[in-house]
Amino acid sequence: MILLSFDTEEFDVPRESGVDYTLAEGVEVSRYGTAKILDILDRTGVKATFFCTTNFAENAPDIMQRTMASGHEIAAHGCDHWQPKPSDVFEAKKRLEELTGCNVLGYRQPRMFAVSDEDIRSAGYLYNSSLNPCFIPGHYNHLDKPRTAFMQDGVLQIPASVTPLLRIPLFWLAVHNFPPALYRWMARRTVSHDGYLSVYMHPWEFYPLGEHPEFKMKFISRNHAGMGMERRLEQLIRMFLDRGEEFTTYGDFARRKIAQLTGDHAR
Repeated sequence: MILLSFDTEEFDVPRESGVDYTLAEGVEVSRYGTAKILDILDRTGVKATFFCTTNFAENAPDIMQRTMASGHEIAAHGCDHWQPKPSDVFEAKKRLEELTGCNVLGYRQPRMFAVSDEDIRSAGYLYNSSLNPCFIPGHYNHLDKPRTAFMQDGVLQIPASVTPLLRIPLFWLAVHNFPPALYRWMARRTVSHDGYLSVYMHPWEFYPLGEHPEFKMKFISRNHAGMGMERRLEQLIRMFLDRGEEFTTYGDFARRKIAQLTGDHAR
């Protein structure tokens, strides 16, 4: 089972290098990238989950409508990606549901920062996908956390996938920088071992970042951005389709997993 997700936020990476970059500019980059992703998902016929900030949802209503019309899941990714606040757990769900009319089931904290389990439960989320169970120097060390989905305080936790044993992360940076054949092999190995794969990327990765030195981005973040990422994503999807793997949203996966773990039917 394959869980594809996209952190659909306003592009703010240049601000990490002190570049004066506006919300409007960031939204336009992510609008472009989200459209490219939706094109690929339309061609391949698979469904995915889009974790959206309220900043993006409010400023790209046409893209949000296209995402929902194509049958993809809308989940919460906070409000302002650059300056997340504890209250965003509540406000993001409320605002996204107002904007979309959807029942928002899941949450992912910007940059996979820590988030209150109590707040996640109190806000009424079915699942939380804010854990990358690996060691990223300078960011976090979660080697003591479970690798696969688990219940915590009444909420299903869906970590990003890492390989068995060595816990090599299979997130966006790996898609950018590992040789495609190696990445696909690790992805297949993880599905065989865990029964599913949970991968996240960002729409701005599908923008031609290499043509914009003014963004002052690190090579590791912009490597193969744009058409290179389009090819890599479509190749990954088609490989799993050829192998007969099922693609599903995080919400549908959460319902099934909670029923399996607890014997109860999730809402």
